[in-house]
Amino acid sequence: MTIKVNNVSKHFGSTKALDNINLEFGEKKIYGLLGNNGAGKSTLLNAITSRLFVSQGEITMDGTPVCDNDWALNQIYMLGEKNYYPETMKVRDAIRWGAVFYPGFDTELAHSLANRFNLPLKKKITALSTGYTTIFKIVMALSTNAPFLLLDEPVLGLDAQHRDIFYKLIIERYSKNPCTIIISTHLIQEVAGLIEHCVIIKDGKIIKDAPSEELLQGGYTISGPASLLDEFISGKDILSVSNLGGLKTACISGEMPEIGSLPTGLEFGKMNLQEYFIQLMCDGNDSGLPLYKEEK
Repeated sequence: MTIKVNNVSKHFGSTKALDNINLEFGEKKIYGLLGNNGAGKSTLLNAITSRLFVSQGEITMDGTPVCDNDWALNQIYMLGEKNYYPETMKVRDAIRWGAVFYPGFDTELAHSLANRFNLPLKKKITALSTGYTTIFKIVMALSTNAPFLLLDEPVLGLDAQHRDIFYKLIIERYSKNPCTIIISTHLIQEVAGLIEHCVIIKDGKIIKDAPSEELLQGGYTISGPASLLDEFISGKDILSVSNLGGLKTACISGEMPEIGSLPTGLEFGKMNLQEYFIQLMCDGNDSGLPLYKEEK
């Protein structure tokens, strides 16, 4: 089962939120949908679920248009910012109705997760705090057993402990019942270990669409005393540099050097996803040209 986004654009007045997007989300894979605020991430996810109608193009599931297609939409569950439940509905009632709308909904799992998070079942959804509203959405999303889970800022308002529980639950859910999961989040460092494939969107356009490992092969980090590091990185393609006291770290474009070629006192490692994302967002023309200029 595959979702394809074909030549999709979305306008809000004179603003082009999505600009001729072409994407494919395949089976049983965890995607990271990454971008700055206003890049078009939520608009894209809302378009996939027909919460927004596109201005141009088409979104299909196995070749069938998703828009107004009950069968296709029942294969997708989206955790989003808005609450679409009736104002008077309680948590326990939402769980009960989940089994009506999603044939694979696991009511037993929903109650187990609610207990794990101490989610009050008798409380109205609209009366929940921001954090518990997010927990409620997580419980519903992980219990649907839908082939596609779209998670838009899924840890909004959660403390560190609950975020850690959520990430472990994602791994458990994916291990026991593999599905396609699309995670849109600003906490890139926290989800980097989960993401198999990155889709990076900027100003409504897809600028990267590739496996995470492939993206990160093009660079490395090196750190150590500022004087040693400055000498080593001179003349290299430097993406970014940061300082902390006397310690300096640089992100370098290119292949990682051999261990024996490094001066004593310097350490190197793989560039992480957050570092890659930051340097990509700072690069105005997305050309891969150095972001850092040596001081004369």
